[in-house]
Amino acid sequence: MSGNTIGKIFCVTTYGESHGHSLGCIIDGMPPRIKISEKYIQSELNRRRPGSSRYTTQRQEKDKIKILSGMLNGKTTGTSIGLIIYNKDQREKDYDSIKNIYRPGHADYTYQKKYGIRDYRGGGRSSARETCMRVAAGAFAKKYLSIKHNIKIRGYLKQIGELSCNIKDWKTVEKNPFFCGDPNKIDKIKTIIKNIKKEGNSIGAKITIISENVPAGLGQPVFDKLDADLSHALMGINAVKSVEIGDGSKVSFQKGSYNRDEMCKNGFKSNHAGGILGGISNGENIITTISLKPTSSIKISGKTINKHNQNTNIIVKGRHDPCVGIRAVPIAEAMIAIVIMDHVLRNTAQCSK
Repeated sequence: MSGNTIGKIFCVTTYGESHGHSLGCIIDGMPPRIKISEKYIQSELNRRRPGSSRYTTQRQEKDKIKILSGMLNGKTTGTSIGLIIYNKDQREKDYDSIKNIYRPGHADYTYQKKYGIRDYRGGGRSSARETCMRVAAGAFAKKYLSIKHNIKIRGYLKQIGELSCNIKDWKTVEKNPFFCGDPNKIDKIKTIIKNIKKEGNSIGAKITIISENVPAGLGQPVFDKLDADLSHALMGINAVKSVEIGDGSKVSFQKGSYNRDEMCKNGFKSNHAGGILGGISNGENIITTISLKPTSSIKISGKTINKHNQNTNIIVKGRHDPCVGIRAVPIAEAMIAIVIMDHVLRNTAQCSK
């Protein structure tokens, strides 16, 4: 009921707030004898951590992961895995001036209405800071899927503002702070971010994640369809406002003769479905695209209300991402890995011979 857990067999529960003492998670259902190093988990966390470039928030968090349980001599034991990251660079004073004001576009108002109390320090539980534990848990799923099934999950920046960025070189993605796969677009992105920061504004983005070598047969026929679970997981990422599988919203103006993925003895001739049919994987690449809204924490004055329901204006100071989509790639990869991992184990339990 609390909404802090995802998965049925591979089960991840997280805790922690943006400016609290620490963030952590418990992973249940991780198979035993899987070799995974703290260094590997850290490498995944470093891809999303704040302060890693001048184009993201300048909050300086090393996101140093500590494994508390479930590992012995570098291998998983099959018991619950405990992970923790301590917050180091909190600046609660940045939020003193707005602790009684609801930031428009944030969860301040809804958290207050639901719980009658809220953590105003950076949004507390609703902060994107919470996603570091998803990435840590996703590292375990990625490692297992890679070792056991050769599944590769990787993403790239599809669009920032009005600038489209197609994937031309996967190696380029990890060599720039934007996860852009088109080397010809990197300088343009730098200019967009520079101008947005100068305005004190922010901008939205699209991220595409491609999951390769996913076996056919994952997913359930009705409520636990693979695409439904993926959408559920991806919509749970802060700032995500839409999820598309395959051609996504483009299907609304396609004809059936084009959209249907015709088949031959060598397999599918196209992949408009994005690798999922009837909620079950078909063996093709699973293609997912998410749209992330621009952050509402900006330095441009806006209208809002305070806790006494009085009209007021607000300017949000502090250290914020001009484009939250830039750091969303490793988060989206992790959520997809967690879901696919869960469905792999569920399929093994139900259908293995």
